[in-house]
Amino acid sequence: MSLDRFYPIFDSLDWLERSLPLGVKLVQLRIKNMPEAELRQVVAQAQALCRTHGAVLVVNDHWRFAIDEGCEWVHLGQEDLDTADLSAIRRADLKIGISTHDYAELDRALSLAPDYVALGPVYPTILKKMKWERQGLGRVAEWKRLIGDIPLVAIGGMSVERAAGAFEAGADIVAAVTDITLHDDPEARVRDWIEATR
Repeated sequence: MSLDRFYPIFDSLDWLERSLPLGVKLVQLRIKNMPEAELRQVVAQAQALCRTHGAVLVVNDHWRFAIDEGCEWVHLGQEDLDTADLSAIRRADLKIGISTHDYAELDRALSLAPDYVALGPVYPTILKKMKWERQGLGRVAEWKRLIGDIPLVAIGGMSVERAAGAFEAGADIVAAVTDITLHDDPEARVRDWIEATR
């Protein structure tokens, strides 16, 4: 299964409802602070929305809910790997994307046979406080050489204008967050992304 090259990451159902009708085909639901009962319902609704629109849903972190709701993908950060039941995830036939920021994390990710590897932050990001400096396009190219045919996701400070450089450096997929959610016209920005990546 080949993934779309444009990969928005959203923290609410509202963003999915706004973006999926525009043609988004790959989306991550990343919700960090929500009661479990409510979150389970949100994952179920997100999966139903994605099915309706022919899109792939990637559930960040909450792999149990992803399994329960019949999702196909889960994204795990390095901290998530410490607690996730990888055997249960594989038994459920979930595909796994893994975040990486340095060589040790890449080695760990590759040892788990991921279905994609994410590298970030490629550029400075305002989304969250990170201990890593910006990776830059040179690191994107290096990561692609190291991981070969595994899809590489470039994330962190990405914009429509920066996407072409990331693809040229070797990224297969570019993830975007605040370039959409903080834009004056998020729907127009989603359309710009789709035009720039297809």
